Amino acid sequence: MSNADDRFAPPERLVRALGSEPADKAAREWLASLPERVRDVAERWELTPERVHQPGGRSSVVVLVHGADGTGAALKLEKPGGDVALEQAALAHWNGLGAVRVLRAEPEAGALLLERLRPGVSLRSLAEQKAVLEATATLQRLWVRPAEDHPFTTVPDHTARLADALRKRSEEPWAADVRAVVDEALELRAALTADSGEAPSLLHGDYQQGKVLAGDRAPWLAVGPRPLVGERAYDLAWLALDRVDTLMASPGAAAIVRRRVAKLADALDVDNDRLRGWVLFRAAEAGVRELAGGGRARGELLLEFAGLL
Repeated sequence: MSNADDRFAPPERLVRALGSEPADKAAREWLASLPERVRDVAERWELTPERVHQPGGRSSVVVLVHGADGTGAALKLEKPGGDVALEQAALAHWNGLGAVRVLRAEPEAGALLLERLRPGVSLRSLAEQKAVLEATATLQRLWVRPAEDHPFTTVPDHTARLADALRKRSEEPWAADVRAVVDEALELRAALTADSGEAPSLLHGDYQQGKVLAGDRAPWLAVGPRPLVGERAYDLAWLALDRVDTLMASPGAAAIVRRRVAKLADALDVDNDRLRGWVLFRAAEAGVRELAGGGRARGELLLEFAGLL
């Protein structure tokens, strides 16, 4: 492998996320082949690669590139089994309104060419109050009606799978101390999916401050959706968990947690109780998943957050 290829080796964060499972042979092979894949797509699409964006994500690699006309762009290559086609469909439906634009796509190769944003400048770079203001304004633009023949999974179907996995994990001996929170989360999820009381919207699915980057044609644009169709409160729930480590270390964390949920619900005209329910479910599900995967500190923090709601 040439030195030029070595420049496009996967970031360490991606290697840790995908290379830690001995059974995931496809992921390991994909990681090893990434430099070659970058070169192949760059040649076919007449791109000049600059560098891999660091630290990057946990399921894809982003390479900053220039097109044949010199225009900057970002080449994203997704891991095997990723939902590139769904990401492309969501971004195409938004057509640049609140989200990054797709310039070219090859879903079968897991490749997306995206407009160049400022990858090192997200809403996390702003003070908390300003970040939340910009985050809610951007999210509101994304909540549009999906096409009648949309390909996206619904929130009830998606969370049913999450709930099944959560239930199984909570039966393990190590989860005995969190079963009360898990039981509440599962009960809330069942009630919330029975009837949302609103027309379904196209949702980002993984919306958080780190997924909103500075741009040129708009101040802030969302990236990296895991699109779903359903009620808006589900999409807003993950935003309530942003900067959870700082929040939980603050005096009076319980009051701050409840106040944050209430402010977000009010800002985007979402029912407070429904938002609280989805925040609790998403925090509990993510917390138990982290514990199961060995992420004890993060898992315990999320579950503590859930317990304060």
